[in-house]
Amino acid sequence: MKNIVITGAANGIGYYLVKQLLSESYNVTVLDLETDSLGSLCKEYDSLLSMACDVRDLKQVETCVRESIKKYGSIDCAIHNACLCTFESMEQTKLETYHGVMEVNYFGALHLSQAVLPYMKSQKKGKVIFTSSGVGVTGFAKISPYASSKGAIESLAKCLNIEYQDYGISFHIFHPPLTRTKSAEPLPVPKEFMANPEKVGIGLAKHIRNKSFIICHSFGQKIQVLSCYLFPIKMGKFMSKMTSKYIAGKDKR
Repeated sequence: MKNIVITGAANGIGYYLVKQLLSESYNVTVLDLETDSLGSLCKEYDSLLSMACDVRDLKQVETCVRESIKKYGSIDCAIHNACLCTFESMEQTKLETYHGVMEVNYFGALHLSQAVLPYMKSQKKGKVIFTSSGVGVTGFAKISPYASSKGAIESLAKCLNIEYQDYGISFHIFHPPLTRTKSAEPLPVPKEFMANPEKVGIGLAKHIRNKSFIICHSFGQKIQVLSCYLFPIKMGKFMSKMTSKYIAGKDKR
């Protein structure tokens, strides 16, 4: 596995994932709405191709995938890491927001799959990874658009993993922990409870060849994720309750 395409990697976990992959001599193509933050990496590595791309637009994704193949010859692995997250109750959230989140998180994953699968089928091998979240398994208060979209890509990955196994193509899920990123800033959770994005990105890069359906940056995170799958309702209620307690205690101070 040599050539990797990844969406949503100009910041946060994705940025450090890309940086580590480049240091390990992978050829990496990044698709993101803005790629200015990758300027220094582009100067340092000839093996990095960055392109502005809106994952909601299938034609844009297909065009960028073709450009990546022109430069590197093939696509061995495609990672959908682009995401949109909102933090309001269902009653406070407009219907358009639900559609918008699904367009980026779910349909972005579908578009990337549609763009790379013809090439992977012709080479009879490939790996596709969607970045999910524990809340997509357990649920969580005031985050239903995001959690629903992550639950949807979990099902999409399972279905496509079965559909394309005879072509030598596998689908997987990245399960990072709650991490100190821009998208997670509005969450009322103590920063010390959030993981370091650099550590998570590096860990995911080091486990990218893992054949498991669920890929985590560390063994400890894998145990936590498996607990969420075993006890989704209890874990969701527990995490939401603990967050509510923290907010209540903070308001009293």
